[in-house]
This record gives sequence, structure tokens and C-alpha cells, in this order.
Amino acid sequence: MRLISSSLLALALAAAAVPAAAQSAGDWTVAVGAHNVDPKSDNGTLAAGTLPVSVDSNVRPTIALEYFVRDALGIEVLAALPFQHDIAIAGLGTVATTKHLPPTVSLQYHFNNGGKVSPLLGLGVNYTTFFSEDTRGALAGADLELGDSWGLAAHAGVDIRLGNGGALRIDARWIDIDSSVRLDGAKLGTASIDPWVYGAAYVHRF
Repeated sequence: MRLISSSLLALALAAAAVPAAAQSAGDWTVAVGAHNVDPKSDNGTLAAGTLPVSVDSNVRPTIALEYFVRDALGIEVLAALPFQHDIAIAGLGTVATTKHLPPTVSLQYHFNNGGKVSPLLGLGVNYTTFFSEDTRGALAGADLELGDSWGLAAHAGVDIRLGNGGALRIDARWIDIDSSVRLDGAKLGTASIDPWVYGAAYVHRF
């Protein structure tokens, strides 16, 4: 993650601005790409601190639609195909899988708008819904439920103009995701997922 952040900063500071099509009020862009949802390494403990939990990462196609309410200032809606994650408990191995959808709405500002290299920063709200929980191993046959989550989301990236209204976007997000965990109806605690979401997309302006 540190390497990605450094790369974003380097790209943002490199290369003098070159004239290109600016994103103006009333414009739309669509970004189609792939992103990795990478939960933080420590996802908390369940059952009064006795069961350390970990959630693995997953890559899926994503799409983001952005409408510019002012020059360089846009409202973005992020969507994706369902992400799927293995859930493990220390000492027990993988005990379940789950799927989730993380729609996110952000207000974001594009710096050096119209330049060859245009960094962006955004802040918004994420809603994550979990579904298709499936238990296995030590929890095989049990009924696992992960509660939906509301949280803040931060976004940083850089667009590299390719011409003809297109750009390559390299970006990263941090999302606050906390899910209440129930097993056979009994509450076990809260899983703190809080992933970094990073990847690349092709952005088209229309």
C-alpha cells in the first residue's frame, strides 16, 4: 500500500501540465476497471476476545459514474460485481465465505483539471451489504450472518489523459466497514474489516 501511495504522489507531481479536455460542469465520466478489496490484517476478535478473525482479499470488476456539478468537482457513484471473501479464525482455519457489495457515493475534486496528469481527492459514504454466507470446516452447518455496514470512504487517485476523452486512472480508497457477526442467532461481536481498495480503470468522458 505504501508503494501505491508513493506511486500516486510521484505521478501527481511528475510531468508539466499539457493541454487536454477539462471536465466541466454538466459533464459525465464513466470508469471501468478492476479493484482489489484488501481488508486490514487484524479484523478483530469474536466471542469475548477468544476468536481472532481474518478476512482475505478479492479482485472484481468495478464501474464508477461521475457527474460534474462544477468545473473539476464531481459526485461519483461506485459499483462492482460481488466481492467474495474467505473468513478464517486463528487455530481453526477457514470457517466461512461471504459475498458483499460496497456501493459508495463520493464528492471529489480533480486537481490540474484539463492537464495531462490530474490527481483527485474524494470523501464520501459507503454502504456494504453482506450475503451468501457459507460455513465450512469447524463451523460447517452453522448459520452465519454478517450485518450490513455504513461508513466513511476516502478516495485518492490520478488520471493520466490518453486523448479522445479517455484517461487511465490509478486509485486507492479506504473504507470504514464494521459488520456485526451472528452465529445461529447469537451475537459473537463485530468484525472490523476497514479495507484498502486499489486498482486501475479506463475513464471516458461524455
